[in-house]
Amino acid sequence: MTKAEQARCYLERNSFRAISPEAVLFDMDGVLYDSMPNHVIAWHDSMAQFGINMTEYDAYATEGARGIDTIRDMVKAQQNRDITQKEAQEMYDVKSRLFHEMPEPPIMPGIPELMEKIHRSGLSINVVTGSGQRPLIQRLLRDFGNYLDESHITTAYDVRRGKPHADPYLMGLQKAGGLNPWQAIVVENAPLGVQAGAAARIFTIGVKTGPLSLRTLTEAGADTTFKNMLSLSKNWYLFLRQITS
Repeated sequence: MTKAEQARCYLERNSFRAISPEAVLFDMDGVLYDSMPNHVIAWHDSMAQFGINMTEYDAYATEGARGIDTIRDMVKAQQNRDITQKEAQEMYDVKSRLFHEMPEPPIMPGIPELMEKIHRSGLSINVVTGSGQRPLIQRLLRDFGNYLDESHITTAYDVRRGKPHADPYLMGLQKAGGLNPWQAIVVENAPLGVQAGAAARIFTIGVKTGPLSLRTLTEAGADTTFKNMLSLSKNWYLFLRQITS
């Protein structure tokens, strides 16, 4: 199926007339930064301290969700007990500390070029992340300050329900200027994030940046997929014409 055909399927499914993008809403980890290998280690080592086995697959499969939600779900599944948000936050703080002790992850290949192309296309750049860690927000502003300001960043603390619920991307639409779903494009690399974008009825791109397959992203609800971020960057102008024609 071509990108234009995928766009028509999206429009028919949501009863929209056209895709008229004014903003791109990026996930952060595994999309803007090649940070997931560090997250995998931090998740495994921190949760092991609490008797939880967090595998590489678990880390990628739950990527994009609020950390405290992931922890509460893992504790319930493996220890059959419910923990408070406070206890989950304390466990997440351990994970965050281990993550920030690691070397700073690099920007994902293709992202600087893609942001410049999006900027030249006249679309605003926004970030919707399940993280709420201040150092990560500061790095976003340091690395992408030419395209992004803090008012266009949605974090875990802006919503009550994280991904896969629509709430983060609905908030992202509001921060992008009170846009409608057909006026934005989501860029995600994880099933929960794809589900959140689809639940918000935004045209959602699934990009393979880790071990999860393109099929996994499609089954989660991605409207279209790219094999990596370099491919999306290389084909941005053509892609934009295809989905808006």
